[in-house]
Amino acid sequence: MKHLRFPVMLFVFFVAYHCQPAYAKGVTVQTNVQYGTASNVPLLMDIYEPAAHTASPCIVLIHGGGWVEGDKAQYISMGKGLAADGFVAVSIDYRMLPKFPYPAALDDSQLAVRFLRANAGKYGINPSEIGALGDSAGGYLAALLGLRDTRDTTAALQNYSSKVEAVVDFYGPTDFTVPAKDISPLGVMLVNNFLNSTQAKDPGLYKSSSPITYVSKGAPPFLVLQGTADTLVPFSQSSELYTALKAVGSDVTLLGVYGAQHAFLTSSPDPGIYLPLCAGFFSNAFHTNTN
Repeated sequence: MKHLRFPVMLFVFFVAYHCQPAYAKGVTVQTNVQYGTASNVPLLMDIYEPAAHTASPCIVLIHGGGWVEGDKAQYISMGKGLAADGFVAVSIDYRMLPKFPYPAALDDSQLAVRFLRANAGKYGINPSEIGALGDSAGGYLAALLGLRDTRDTTAALQNYSSKVEAVVDFYGPTDFTVPAKDISPLGVMLVNNFLNSTQAKDPGLYKSSSPITYVSKGAPPFLVLQGTADTLVPFSQSSELYTALKAVGSDVTLLGVYGAQHAFLTSSPDPGIYLPLCAGFFSNAFHTNTN
């Protein structure tokens, strides 16, 4: 069964006891690596590498914040933890509101993946094993990296694909076409600001910017996590994505975190149980043993 809701306390005990993360193991960090420039803005990433590695799977980490706030430092602990588990973890910054509405954040995220593929040898990355993990606005962008082809084909690195091979989406919005009455007023405001429009004025934009629009056969494995008490991004946003992916035969798991509200991943600096959960998912998706 892949559509699950579970009591948090039991799951915490099991994973914490059996999967204690080790944050050391010779992890090295390169901060503020520039992966491009857009609108005269330097686009930066932090790269967390395991000790003595070659051709390792890579996980792109994308922070949330309503496309208006947040930065790559939100994933320091997750980045170190994934690197300790044998992944190259890369936390990215991207252009945000109010100056840069959609599609700036999408274009930057896709450019980051292409940069990593182009420089795979330099950073010890297997270019065929790149995944994405994000929460909230970052989960939205991670889902698009798994589902949508490169939007800006005129940019640099156009010979490299921006699609990833596995996705972890923490409570990201997936369908902007749902009626506004089904979304909180704050959620409606955030999406309208992000798209610089309204659903009534430009329904085509709301559809073309929704990850669920791009679900098709051959979609990569997805792990979707959503709090059952989330009032900003309704649980239905994750369940609809789950249903759509299942319908095309994709490998998808939806975990409903019982009683959790929005932003439960980043409510603490330590990713806790979600680190081994995500590391295990990516290891299975790539059929690799990174430890």
